[in-house]
Amino acid sequence: MTQAFIKTGPYNFKINFFDTNTAKVIYSKLPISGKINFWGNEVYFYTDLQIKIEDSARQVVTKGELAYWPQGDAIAIGYGPTPISIDQEIRLASDCNIWGNTEFDLEQLNSLTEQNEIFITHE
Repeated sequence: MTQAFIKTGPYNFKINFFDTNTAKVIYSKLPISGKINFWGNEVYFYTDLQIKIEDSARQVVTKGELAYWPQGDAIAIGYGPTPISIDQEIRLASDCNIWGNTEFDLEQLNSLTEQNEIFITHE
């Protein structure tokens, strides 16, 4: 499994890429950076990747999964309920391509503020 890192604020955490088209495109475009936005317990940032939706795309993710939101051309990291979640599920805005995961304690992202820089990089 291919690995890289997400760096933002004081955090630098390892991520694992799945064997999907979205993961391959993202990995080939590293480093990728953006400005953090929050939507409930989700961090997302806009990209210029323009990846098509995959057949396996889904809206509800599990904590630690990394997603690409084709409709908004953004990387999404959900770690708890969002404004449209039912109960405690992690429901993203619409179907997303799941391209990787992390074991990092994502709740720590709550200490960041909107517009903090975020990077996905090989090192």
